[in-house]
Amino acid sequence: MPSASSNPDLKDLLVIVGPTAVGKTALSLTLAQDFQGEIISGDSMQVYRYMDIGTAKATTEERKSVPHHLIDLVDPDYPFSVEEFQRLAREKIIEIQSRGKLPMLVGGTGLYIQAVTHGYRLPGVKEDPEFRREMHRLADEKGNQFLHKRLQEVDPMTADRLHPNDRRRIIRALEIYQKTGEPLSKGQTYDPPPYRMLWIGLTMPREQLYERVNDRVDQMMKEGLLDEVEALRRMGYDKDSVSMQALGYKELLSHLNGEISLEEAVHLIKRRTRKFAKRQLSWFRRLPEIHWFDVTFEHSQKEIRRFVAGNFPRYQE
Repeated sequence: MPSASSNPDLKDLLVIVGPTAVGKTALSLTLAQDFQGEIISGDSMQVYRYMDIGTAKATTEERKSVPHHLIDLVDPDYPFSVEEFQRLAREKIIEIQSRGKLPMLVGGTGLYIQAVTHGYRLPGVKEDPEFRREMHRLADEKGNQFLHKRLQEVDPMTADRLHPNDRRRIIRALEIYQKTGEPLSKGQTYDPPPYRMLWIGLTMPREQLYERVNDRVDQMMKEGLLDEVEALRRMGYDKDSVSMQALGYKELLSHLNGEISLEEAVHLIKRRTRKFAKRQLSWFRRLPEIHWFDVTFEHSQKEIRRFVAGNFPRYQE
């Protein structure tokens, strides 16, 4: 069974990962209360303000019961980067540790989480708004696959790990190559991670996960996701905003722009979210340090609690 390193000089870090809708939020809240934890969101879209329902942020009540970090940092038109996330998350880990609390990195954005946990040294290339606008124009005209093919030609390693529809990260990789002449995969070097980490992965049978994804989308619609997207649209955020490429927002924006029906938009959200969950699982399955728990097992939560207690006993209330 994987366990945390015994090196006393490393900072403790509990990492909880898994696909969307698997139950990461509920578990993290329980563990945070049991082990004096503070939660660092590992979701690339929860950094954006005004995007609450579609990104499944913890509620106001949940945030009152357990401190949450890296949520609502920037406006939806800000091109937030993995480099910024890495820096801010590491600062928060130190800050939480200094209070004698257990930092908990929780989420499903694999690249963001691994940037923190695996010691990536990322290329410090500044954003080029003009280059990005040109790449978005090309993708709009010729499709995301066109950009993905271009990345495949200059940086096949990065292209292989990015989905062709992950336009934002493809453009960032192309931007780094355009600025430095070197592929992102070459510039992404590693330092030993400065943490004593314990990894928990949540999973369930695929059909049950897909059913939960569908139910979750229906619940988001009932909670007012369409109104949330309409409000963002009135504020001036459109398809050119980085955040509006997020699942749920992109499809409902197309509906509000008269391009597709509401029924078709909801169908697309469900289908794309199911595919996204599959990609998340594939990403995390590559990491041998993750100890996986099937949350459909009756006693899975008790097993997880025992696992954490055995590795981080000093945080137990």
